[in-house]
Amino acid sequence: MGKSLYLKLNQISEVHEKDVYLKDIAALYSDDPSVLAKCLALKVKKISSDRDCRYVGSVLDIIEMISRADSSIQVENMGEKDFIIDYKKKASPNLAWAWLKTIFVCLICFCGAAFAIMTFNNDASVTDVFREIYRMVLGQEAGDFTVLELSYSIGLALGVIVFFNHFCAWKITTDPTPLEVEMRLYEDNISKTVIQNDGRKESGIDVT
Repeated sequence: MGKSLYLKLNQISEVHEKDVYLKDIAALYSDDPSVLAKCLALKVKKISSDRDCRYVGSVLDIIEMISRADSSIQVENMGEKDFIIDYKKKASPNLAWAWLKTIFVCLICFCGAAFAIMTFNNDASVTDVFREIYRMVLGQEAGDFTVLELSYSIGLALGVIVFFNHFCAWKITTDPTPLEVEMRLYEDNISKTVIQNDGRKESGIDVT
């Protein structure tokens, strides 16, 4: 009677050791403890490079390895058909460099957002619109600064916080923020591109 193993491969797995085992790139389940222990300890790849690199593999290769280890195991794939092993060397954390990069990114985002808002306000002549509204409602000419500019500035800040659903460590709802969604989409696109490029190496097909 065959022994069942349920296999769920991750699309991409980051590893820091050169010996990569099946437990590092997939979730496994079997009602037979011996089968589970054998498969968890199965070495998938030996990384020879000393640099950060990515390797693409197929679930068929994993099934073949498992079959060679024990031909009586029946593998049920519940995850990805192709996967990526992202090898990165161990590095000691550099808090000063991390904070420097964070501050730099924050400054770039702040200046870029401020420039975009100012150019939009200038193109849409928001100041002239506020003056016209002030004159129509109160029947007198607006000064250099009115309550409209104040409320607009406060509303703009609140709108950004509500839209991005995030302020420091506080979130309005449990939904992912738009930035988190875009980052996940970006990561998925990167993974798919790496897998597709690897599949085209042998045939020489290239969009360029």
